[in-house]
Amino acid sequence: MVESANIAYAYTKSMSHHYKVDLSFFRDTQIHLHVPEGATPKDGPSAGITMALSLMSLAIKKAVPKEIAMTGELTVTGRVLPIGGVREKIIAAKLVKKKKVILPIDNKRDFDELPTYVKKGIKTYFVKNFPEVLKIVLKV
Repeated sequence: MVESANIAYAYTKSMSHHYKVDLSFFRDTQIHLHVPEGATPKDGPSAGITMALSLMSLAIKKAVPKEIAMTGELTVTGRVLPIGGVREKIIAAKLVKKKKVILPIDNKRDFDELPTYVKKGIKTYFVKNFPEVLKIVLKV
């Protein structure tokens, strides 16, 4: 999971100039992504786009809407890779009353195969890369 945090930080910093982020944000701001020692190792990569979005949200001073959930592994080039456990993650999102979910495009088939009652009430966005996440969530 530490690697996912490092990738999220490095990628966000490298692409921030496209979004008019003052680079002093990365130089002058103390940033700590808490990655607990006891975290389940396979859960780490799935948080890549979430960690990167958190950083961009801070950098451009725009809050992430509360009704949205997301999952996806992030590469150093900004690609969003597929994850496991789609069913469990959709159910978890519903339990905490999320109305919108972002998933990797390569998990569309997994989502489509879920029973209707699991998908009901969730607006789903499928993304290939991190800039798509920014457009959906922060409208940038």
